[in-house]
Amino acid sequence: MLYFFKRYQKYLLILFCAIIIFVGVYVYNKSNTITTSNDEKLTVTEEEKETNNDDDSTSETVFVDIKGAVNAPGVYELDTKKRIIDAINTAGGLTDNANTININLSKKIEDEMFIIIYTKEEIENYMKKQDVSEIVCASYECVCPDSNNDGCYKNDANKTSSNTSSSNDEVKVTGKVSINTASKEELMTLSGIGEAKAGAIIEYREKNGNFASIEDIKNVSGIGDAIFEKIKDNITI
Repeated sequence: MLYFFKRYQKYLLILFCAIIIFVGVYVYNKSNTITTSNDEKLTVTEEEKETNNDDDSTSETVFVDIKGAVNAPGVYELDTKKRIIDAINTAGGLTDNANTININLSKKIEDEMFIIIYTKEEIENYMKKQDVSEIVCASYECVCPDSNNDGCYKNDANKTSSNTSSSNDEVKVTGKVSINTASKEELMTLSGIGEAKAGAIIEYREKNGNFASIEDIKNVSGIGDAIFEKIKDNITI
């Protein structure tokens, strides 16, 4: 055995070195493969992040001007998916005396939209001036002190019904009560017209047909010249 080792010592050393080199190369290549795989995963992750950031950067925004009874009125940049209620919240929310009865809170915002939130006093005073009540607003025939207020229900109705000529659309545009089609509740919004007189108006037109002119309302029992003078500017046929 000793003789064999001495005789082939040179070859054994070469074989041993070859084995060491082979093992070293194998370990190195395996380690490099793992590192490369991790680098590729990291690169993919970074690319995904960049893609997500690009998607976020392409999100469209618009500018909205909101005034009135909000805590921080001003011009705000908002995502196009937002609605008027989101614009209000961005502007600090409603003040304690705000009234949104005539504001379409669910309406999607648009670029250069102008929104006014009115106070309770402003709505009350305007309703008195126009001789309408919240009963009318329940049908979206709401008063809107400013024709350029993009948030109002009434302005939405005027824009979408500009090509129609029904009596209901006429009421929305003029703010007047049609004595031929109005319900008892709508008639009661007129000055001097209570439940009894409103019922008498409806009973009269059911028996005699539609009024030919607003002056014909004086034919109804209990409605004379004095009451007619109060309501003539607020009624239509």
